[in-house]
Amino acid sequence: MSDAPLHPRNPTRDVRVGRIHVGGGHPVAVQSMTATKTQDVDATVGQVRQLEEAGADIVRIAVDSDRDARALAAIRARTSVSLSVDLQENYRIASVVAPHVDKIRYNFGHLHHHETRRPVIEKLAVIVEAAEKHGCALRVGVNCGSVDPAKKGKFGGDDVAEMVASAREHCEMLESLGFTRFIVSLKDSDPNKVIDANRRFAAARPDVPLHLGVTEAGLPPDGIIKTRVAFEQLLSRGIGDTIRVSLTVPNDRKKEEIVAGRRILDDIAAGRFRSVPVFESKSLNIISCPSCSRVENEAFVELAERVRDVTVYAKEHAITIAVMGCRVNGPGETDDADLGLWCGPRTVNLKRGEETVGAFPYDEVLVVLRRELDALIAARAGQPVG
Repeated sequence: MSDAPLHPRNPTRDVRVGRIHVGGGHPVAVQSMTATKTQDVDATVGQVRQLEEAGADIVRIAVDSDRDARALAAIRARTSVSLSVDLQENYRIASVVAPHVDKIRYNFGHLHHHETRRPVIEKLAVIVEAAEKHGCALRVGVNCGSVDPAKKGKFGGDDVAEMVASAREHCEMLESLGFTRFIVSLKDSDPNKVIDANRRFAAARPDVPLHLGVTEAGLPPDGIIKTRVAFEQLLSRGIGDTIRVSLTVPNDRKKEEIVAGRRILDDIAAGRFRSVPVFESKSLNIISCPSCSRVENEAFVELAERVRDVTVYAKEHAITIAVMGCRVNGPGETDDADLGLWCGPRTVNLKRGEETVGAFPYDEVLVVLRRELDALIAARAGQPVG
């Protein structure tokens, strides 16, 4: 863990995650996530060890199938770092994975959408029971594209308020079940919203440890810059207990997330700030999710790099292009972008806002993307399209 003296820190409670303590005045923990196929035990163990050697305090692994869940026992037996597991829609799998990990991360948007006739509190109780039985901490994951459906539109279009309200409600649910060993994360691809959401939540619940991150930060160096902006503005105010730098990089470069996180912590501790109070996005903004085990085609990372290269001519235009690597984040988290690409096993789904343009082979989608980008630029300039 970093011993960077970040003060004053919010007086958050101490949450133990395996051999690591998050909150309670402990050093800010740095974490990352594996990008290998979880059921490939050798590859996943290798990446966990690589991240630990780079300085990771916690390593998160995604479980997307029964085979992934069964692989966890073997992964745990060959690793020593604190392990977190990322549940998807199947909350029932918590009892299977809990014996082999130190923390379970769930996204309550998924809880609301899965088995919709069953009350959320009952589904959450299943996760809590598994966590209590096996000594696991929980992370309540709040992403911009996945909030409590009942909160949508209740705050006059203030999506940050929706995130914060959803997070606070789930904290109250967990506490009503007698469970307090939890951490909260409120993430967005816009650093401004990350700063705003975490400041609002910390003001309301200064006792709850916070996991900081800019989701889908994208390719380095831009992804590091976006993340640095958010971290500098939050950690310097004492907000944040553990961090993750989410970068779109190949598997063999995942350790760059840890290196970047530790460098940011060291710079903040030394008073070396590189950001201004507000992150202005008045130019082309390419966001892309970090590579993880849910990516269905490794060509996703190369595609993200090619998108950056072929769109450089539009750098002076305030347009957002999102590149998502899987069916989990892709459909919903490209909706707010001007142009979105979410990648399947063989084709890339191209969207214009919430409208689907079509599905195209990896080697053809860039031509269509440029056509859509040119049309968007022309439309904003009031020029005839085509």
